[in-house]
Amino acid sequence: MILRDYNKLNITFCGMMGSGKSIIGSKFAKIINFTFLDTDALIEKKTGKSINNIFDKFGEAYFRELEEKYISKILLKKNYVISLGGGVMNNIRLRNIIKKKSFNIYLYVNNSILLKRLETSHKRPLIKNTDIKQTIDQLIKKREQYYKKADLEIKNCQTIKETINELKKKFYINE
Repeated sequence: MILRDYNKLNITFCGMMGSGKSIIGSKFAKIINFTFLDTDALIEKKTGKSINNIFDKFGEAYFRELEEKYISKILLKKNYVISLGGGVMNNIRLRNIIKKKSFNIYLYVNNSILLKRLETSHKRPLIKNTDIKQTIDQLIKKREQYYKKADLEIKNCQTIKETINELKKKFYINE
């Protein structure tokens, strides 16, 4: 498999909220027989609080500290497919660990599709009570430079099956 070529232990998916990191990651983990982990779900489980609740009570900075704490630990393990929160790549320490310990895949989705996927979401604190389009545009401007440094960029603008097939092709997987 391609991971051996890159001397990597895990696969991480980065990209904007709504890009499909969790759904694509969980399906791909089954195909390659790795354990799937969504970092937002992990933080909710460890803290017993929703992401919205953490943001409301403690703020974004505290949430980012939790991300760093848990992601840096999980990346020491191996054979994981990890769906990273949309803002993880802003953290230089995490970017360095991700680069060393995982094959990082950027799931790209164009803004109009992101907007459609996110317009009814109530679980995303950064877009709650905002002009979603404007917020997405601002977040992409801040984050895309880091997403684009991933080992692989995959477009997730069509069906889940098409994206999975593209990943299988890139990883030389024949089922």
